[in-house]
Amino acid sequence: MLAMRIHSLGQPMTLDEVPPPAPAAGEVALKLHSCGINFADTLLVKGKYQESFELPFTPGMEVCGTVTALGAGVTEPAVGTRVAAYAGVGGLAEQAVVPADRCVPVPDAMSDEDAAAFLVAYGTSHVALDYKARLQKGETLLVLGASGGVGLTAVELGKLMGATVIAVARGADKLAVAHAAGADHLIDSDTDDLRDRVKALGGADVVYDPVGGAAFKAALRATNPDGRILPLGFASGEVPQIPANILLVKNITVIGYYWGGYARTRPRVLTDSFRQLFDWYAEGRLKPHVSHVLPLSRANEALALLAERKSTGKVVVKIG
Repeated sequence: MLAMRIHSLGQPMTLDEVPPPAPAAGEVALKLHSCGINFADTLLVKGKYQESFELPFTPGMEVCGTVTALGAGVTEPAVGTRVAAYAGVGGLAEQAVVPADRCVPVPDAMSDEDAAAFLVAYGTSHVALDYKARLQKGETLLVLGASGGVGLTAVELGKLMGATVIAVARGADKLAVAHAAGADHLIDSDTDDLRDRVKALGGADVVYDPVGGAAFKAALRATNPDGRILPLGFASGEVPQIPANILLVKNITVIGYYWGGYARTRPRVLTDSFRQLFDWYAEGRLKPHVSHVLPLSRANEALALLAERKSTGKVVVKIG
């Protein structure tokens, strides 16, 4: 089979011919149709992600494929079932093996591209806003990086959950995408003073932050008393240092959150979330935004689109 592999961290992937993997106990084998690209993949190939893998390895955390074989002890999903799965790695290939309990059957009406763009972005935002932050109807949600893969889903889900949504993104074109997803108020991170604008809008009750850096600092100072802040990534490259005195005076809660960790520690959190998300998709209340679809041979370009912030929503690699 063909697979994109990293042989040296920080260098482009190469398209290699390798033996197909066989499913171990508890796993299923998949013929892959598509792979969603996430910002975490751009960190993984540079060795800057919180998890690392022995070289050479195939990136690709999020896939859609059809089950072709079952490992020992697996009875479902059955061979022939089309599923979406959080693979961790291995998705940029023609075939992969994944734990059976990470596979979610894909509705017939959902395209391969939507399925590969769905689990990580929507799952990250839904667990963050519902399970972790307990976002309530009528609260104000501030979303940083609002035109990106996870940020855009936070806008969409926040609006669906009844919040007033303030979206922060760079430039008019990206803000237009956030507005189309349901944002009530728009802040241009290139030209607007984030702190002043948010405070003028009444402050934020929940802050969703995949950016970090200066944006986190400004958002913290615009957070209302008893507010909740979710740092879930550092796309700016700067991990913010949190002044505890501000947390104390305003009774603010900063909530540590790593969505992928629940796959190991509390998988029921993810499966319950997926059930709700697929119900909303079936009802037509969610629609993944995919700005680019590229073939497997151009997977390096797909990662570059995210790393250079030239995409909105999701980038998907179409495999077969």
